[in-house]
Amino acid sequence: MTSTKYIFVTGGVTSSLGKGIISASLGKLLQARGFSVTIQKLDPYINVDPGTLNPYEHGECYVTDDGAETDLDLGHYERFLNEPTSQANNVTTGRIYYNVIKKEREGEFLGKTVQVVPHITDEIKESIYRLGNTEKYDFVITEVGGCVGDIESLPFIEAMRQARFELGPTNAINIHLTLVPYLAAAGELKTKPTQHSVKQLLEAGVQPDILVCRSEHKLSADLRKKIALFCNVPVNCVIEAQDADTIYDVPLLMRKEKLDERVLARMKFSYKKEPGLEHWKNFLGKLKNPVNEVNITVVGKYVELQDAYKSISEAFVHAGAENECKVKVKWLSSESVTPDNATKQLEGVDGLLVAPGFGERGIEGKIEAIKIARESGIPFFGICLGMQCASIEFARNVLGHKDANSKEMAEKLKHPIIDIMEDQKNITEMGGTMRLGAYDCNIQKGTKAYNVYGQTKIQERHRHRYEFNDAYLKDFEDNGMIASGRNPKTNLVEIIELKDHRWFVGVQFHPELKSTVLNPHPLFVKFVKAALSYKKDNLSENNN
Repeated sequence: MTSTKYIFVTGGVTSSLGKGIISASLGKLLQARGFSVTIQKLDPYINVDPGTLNPYEHGECYVTDDGAETDLDLGHYERFLNEPTSQANNVTTGRIYYNVIKKEREGEFLGKTVQVVPHITDEIKESIYRLGNTEKYDFVITEVGGCVGDIESLPFIEAMRQARFELGPTNAINIHLTLVPYLAAAGELKTKPTQHSVKQLLEAGVQPDILVCRSEHKLSADLRKKIALFCNVPVNCVIEAQDADTIYDVPLLMRKEKLDERVLARMKFSYKKEPGLEHWKNFLGKLKNPVNEVNITVVGKYVELQDAYKSISEAFVHAGAENECKVKVKWLSSESVTPDNATKQLEGVDGLLVAPGFGERGIEGKIEAIKIARESGIPFFGICLGMQCASIEFARNVLGHKDANSKEMAEKLKHPIIDIMEDQKNITEMGGTMRLGAYDCNIQKGTKAYNVYGQTKIQERHRHRYEFNDAYLKDFEDNGMIASGRNPKTNLVEIIELKDHRWFVGVQFHPELKSTVLNPHPLFVKFVKAALSYKKDNLSENNN
């Protein structure tokens, strides 16, 4: 066993308390003290990964450099820690059972009866220890999804119990996140839900070391003493987690509550050195004190659940702070956009982003919105399907191919501007079979893309099956839309842009997945800057 320390974060009472944000915030504080940290998510659902889940079910599917389709919490981990994650950082019940059954079929268990304990729990522990065994990290923070008491979570809680027993009390601790609700009728905070949650954890054999209590109001000293007494934790290990204005406040709030100090004390570490959070505070200062404001409309098919576009939303936060500008995002359902109302829907817009997605639903609304942006000079940014829609719109309305479309939407086409990738044609299984992960892209000098990146070789993350059809590229470029970025090995078109438009860029990859607090993605930064410029020019024209 390595010298890596393990921190397990569990939750009770209700879901969506913010285990991911607390884990990321703690990781940031430990990192700011000079420790190397990574965070993993244990997800109790039986899907092997979120790749086949509808975004309405589970929010966006976050993709790592190594091509893993993972939970959106990994996006928070990367945005806070500024460190890439991998397949090892997201483990599901489905993956665990898949691995165990595969081993059983291969005879690895030598005829033994395969059971939840020890075989499933051993597989979970192996997944937990895998990151620590790389010897790259001082701390591995493991967030256990779901709520304590859920049937699905039981094997993970049992594996955690075993891991803590094997590692010892100074090498593995549990932080339990609970709710302390305020009852308006009684006019007070209630600790009973927290007590019951801890009781369920104790029934599973786990005594929490630290309690993080989510609440809308401050916890009084008496309330902390009561929770400490009934939950068997030291009073200074009852941590208050009040609602924050922004998730990026949480590391500083946890620092104020000394969460990092409590963790280090339990693990017998010295914590005399203060965490270096100057960059983080500078970011928050710019985020909270913008000098400008822009209105960006995001057109997509899953806008009713903004977690479906979580990384895009956060990339705008980062880019806005970088430009000292508040980005007001209007989420517009692509199904609501028609030729009759498109112009009105985009009134007052300083920039248009057409979001990624799959399937035919809403595609005509995206194309209609892009047409308005192209013709009226509104800065446009298309991501994945958004880039493909921009290509279809250009083919229809500039090249005159009125039936132009994607093979994803219609099998028989005279003008398949977007076609299925050659290596995807014989694939029958949906999960994990797309073009996934980081791929190289060569950028042409003298283009908008080169102006954004400032270099000719980049690497970005992908998640798609369809591509721009090269047969149409010459016709496109002759009419003003160029391929400014291409894959060096396959020659696939990665970036398109209009030469005579102030900002009209479409990318086949997902730049939002690499935007972090300390490194806002340059495409988003320059897009927001273009929107600011467009707004100022409009104001000047109106004043004249």
